[in-house]
Amino acid sequence: MANSASARKRVRQAAKSRQHNMSLRSKARTAIKKVVNAIDAGDKANAQSLYQEMVPIIDNIARKGLYHKNKIARHKSRLNSKIKSMA
Repeated sequence: MANSASARKRVRQAAKSRQHNMSLRSKARTAIKKVVNAIDAGDKANAQSLYQEMVPIIDNIARKGLYHKNKIARHKSRLNSKIKSMA
């Protein structure tokens, strides 16, 4: 248990930060999942529009350091190539 005032404050700050980061990660996973589901359903137009909504969300999360920028770039690249290869 934290003994000093500064350590107690760090515990409070870490808990608040953890909650915020979890909500951002959840938002990113949901955005990616929507695009994947649209691709699986074969709806190219919907997949493209959802992809356009997803990109700024996950770019923002990469900028904050919650995910590595290369991981986000890899997701964008793979999803975009899947959308382009749809009939």
